[in-house]
Amino acid sequence: MDMANGKHLVDGSGLAGVSARETVNEMVAAGLLDDLMDRVDAGGLALTGEGGLLPELVKAVLERGLAAELTGHLGYEKGDPAGRGSPNSRNGHSAKTIATEAGDVTLAVPRDRAGTFEPRLVPKGARRAGGLDEMIISLYAGGMTVRDIGHHLHRTLGTELSHETISKITDSVLDEVKAWQSRPLEEIYPIIYLDALVVKVRDGHTVKNRAAHIAVGVDLDGVKHVLGIWVQAAEGAKFWAGVCAELRNRGVRDTLIVCCDGLTGFPEAIEATWPQTTVQTCTVHLIRAAMRFVSYQDRKKVTAALKLIYTAPTAEAAEAELMAFAESPLGRRYPAAVQTWQHAWERFIPFLAFPPEVRKIIYTTNAIESLNYQLRKVTKNRGHFPNDDAAIKLLWLAIRDIEDKRARARAKERGLPAAQRRAAGRLVEGATVTGWRQALGALALHYPDRLGPYIN
Repeated sequence: MDMANGKHLVDGSGLAGVSARETVNEMVAAGLLDDLMDRVDAGGLALTGEGGLLPELVKAVLERGLAAELTGHLGYEKGDPAGRGSPNSRNGHSAKTIATEAGDVTLAVPRDRAGTFEPRLVPKGARRAGGLDEMIISLYAGGMTVRDIGHHLHRTLGTELSHETISKITDSVLDEVKAWQSRPLEEIYPIIYLDALVVKVRDGHTVKNRAAHIAVGVDLDGVKHVLGIWVQAAEGAKFWAGVCAELRNRGVRDTLIVCCDGLTGFPEAIEATWPQTTVQTCTVHLIRAAMRFVSYQDRKKVTAALKLIYTAPTAEAAEAELMAFAESPLGRRYPAAVQTWQHAWERFIPFLAFPPEVRKIIYTTNAIESLNYQLRKVTKNRGHFPNDDAAIKLLWLAIRDIEDKRARARAKERGLPAAQRRAAGRLVEGATVTGWRQALGALALHYPDRLGPYIN
């Protein structure tokens, strides 16, 4: 599924929302709402809650829709002589209370004598209007816990839903998550970024920190796609072997460069699955790791020295700069920072073989770190997840929600001059890598046999 093109989670955000807004504006212009608002201002009419304007309006609309459905089912209007002698007829109403976005509403649901009427607007057995389910899923995607959502609905709408009901509503997307996580992928992604954020997951009677890894692949058109989300429960080598096998089984036959932090067992799993793939250590992660040992007053000087290493024209020149840094007063003062680079050296130098067009794309996982930054804001207020699937579910929903909100903001500004547009672009899913054409050309020269069959 393309998350950026996923279903809107909040009513009123799509075309129907625009139409409703226009309708309300017409009512305001005609003065039809003036009397209502005067009553609200005077305190004689409530907008929400029992007997409020909005619940009563929802009730009227739903009951009118149900009556229209029954008319369609019977084939004749109420009181129409054409219905005389019909094998089926109207048979009064039954009361039914449903939870809606405006609060609880008690409906008079029409019945037929034959008992064959199956309303679609409010199906039999349904206790919630569809919009409420979407609201709950949206609140969950925003980081609210099941308990928080229950309190919010009771406080704002007067609707009481059990924690079990809310959990079932959010679990309704699990099949969609599993379908997304197992969907077929492209045969080749020239570049894959891999990064992680920490989530708390219950394991038996304890809560443990686990790494939720998110992979973003860049296709031949330079478009980014979230390939999957995996919560690491097993030890490194076994876990990464499973992830690589899953990607391979979903259709990924080759990837040229995988950019990630130093992950135990990951390079070996990559090389076992795609033997020719280059595993590139994220330079930004490497810099951060080295800076852990550097005092604040020396950080600018050390940063300047390290820049000479990762901007060197060749691997030999970079090694010379590293040796110079190690022998300098700064290097002797912070030997642990030097060792950080020395230990990661073989996984750091691959990108130095490429021209600047490719280097600026693969030297860092920033393409995915910005996504993880947004996801951390969603997960930080949660205590812990009951299991790995719950963590994956929330992260998937959050990604979809972020991209959907950005898409709606851009849609509102469609048609405006570029100078007046303020909406953010795509965060990751569907975003295009800047300067991709030049980078793809350089990669094609470097990997003619591997890229040639796909771009010729």
